This record gives sequence, structure tokens and C-alpha cells, in this order.
Amino acid sequence: MNALTVLAPPADQFGAPTPEELFNLPPIIPGVEWFTKPVLLALLSGVFVIGLCWAAFASPKVVPRGVQNVVEYGYMFVRDQVARPFLGKDADRWMGLLVTLFFTVLVWNLMGVIPLLQFPVASHIAFPAVLAIVIYVLKVYLGMKHQGPWGYFKNMMFPPGLPKPIYLLLSPIEFLSNLIIAPFTHAVRLFANMFAGHMLLAFFSMVGFWFLFEKLSPLGAPIGVVGVVMTIILTGFEMFIQFLQAFLFAMLAAMYIGGSLHAEH
Repeated sequence: MNALTVLAPPADQFGAPTPEELFNLPPIIPGVEWFTKPVLLALLSGVFVIGLCWAAFASPKVVPRGVQNVVEYGYMFVRDQVARPFLGKDADRWMGLLVTLFFTVLVWNLMGVIPLLQFPVASHIAFPAVLAIVIYVLKVYLGMKHQGPWGYFKNMMFPPGLPKPIYLLLSPIEFLSNLIIAPFTHAVRLFANMFAGHMLLAFFSMVGFWFLFEKLSPLGAPIGVVGVVMTIILTGFEMFIQFLQAFLFAMLAAMYIGGSLHAEH
């Protein structure tokens, strides 16, 4: 029997967080089953993003300061790193959508490390799924509008310049990849990262709380310190992942829109 086995309390006493406890939250208002903490945080995120943009651009200054300066940096980041590489001359037309996506997903994610709130909205699959479905519908609509229904599917499934026998293998793969796998992974990538990050933070913070406060002992204290240190380190790493996932979600949206606007050759 090793030292960790001796120090570790029984599972029912330790109360390690389970996915059911962390993500299946009760309704805030009894009887209103849909109104849970993730829904409230999603609504607050929307109000915050609208308020942030309003504060920045309601009365814009020639020399930006304060909130306007911060939001303009975010706008330029989305324009230069997300929109222009995939949309080219059409980038400015789609900046409203892409900036909204980026800031909304970023605020959703950051909710997971804000004290008292501490829940990433995107860790519930329904929220990133709704955004991914919107982008999917927009992608198909734009593809059919700009390339024609037959041209859209033809350009997708039968890229020119390949031997005809290759299409027997390539066409089903392209169909599945573009119309089924792409929207699925668009949502699941964001969801899975936020879900896993929230679980890790909850576990290590519980370790620190248990061994330093609930059951403080000379042998358990070092484990509690490790739990606290890991929580701090993972919080910093999680904030980086949260920003990265917001960037990737907006970038994929721009890539899908760009592919629909212009047939790939």
C-alpha cells in the first residue's frame, strides 16, 4: 500500500466532482427547468458583449482610449488574423458576424475562471452546437447562392484535375467531411476543451480545499499545496486555451464562409 493510498480518503468522503454534479445544474427558478446557470451566464455574456461594443463605438474618438482602444485591438485581431486570410476582399462584409462570434465565445469561456461565476458556458454542448448550426446553414446557403446548387456540390465533391476513378473514393469523403463532420467537429472541439478544462480545475481545487481545510494534517498538507499550485497553473493555461478556442471557432467560421463564397480550384 503506497503513501497516496493511505493519505487519500474514501471516494464518498472526498466528494471528488463528477460530471453529473458539475454540469447537470438545477434550475435557478423552481419549476422553470430550462433556466439554469449556463443559460443565465449565456444571457449575461450577450448583454456584456453588446454593452462592451456599445461603450466602445457609440461615440468613437479619432484617437481611441479606454474601452474603445481595447475593443479596437480585438477588432483588428479578428480582421487581420481571421477574416482577411480566408475572405480576402469580402472580409469587411463579414466582420460584424466574426467579431460577434469571437467575443461571444471568448466571454463564454472566460466565465469558467471568473470568481463566483466559474462555469464555462461552452462546456454545455447545446451552446456551441447552436452557433455551429448557424454557421453550417449560412455556409450551405451562401454556397448554393454564389455557385448554384449543382455547382456547389460539384465543386465540393468533384474537384477538377483528378483522374475519374479517384472520385469514387474522394467524393463520399468530401461529402461527409464538408456536410457532416465539419459542423460536428466545429461544435465538439470547443465543447470538449471547455468540458475537460473545467473538470481539471474542479478536481485540483477540490484536492487543495480538502487537504488544506477539510482534513488538514502534516502528511496531507503537501498534497493540498500541490492541488493549489496546480489549480493556479491550470487556470493560467486554461485562459490561454479559452482565447485559442474562441480564435479557432471564429477562424473556422471564416474558412467555411470563404469556401462557400468562392469555389476552390
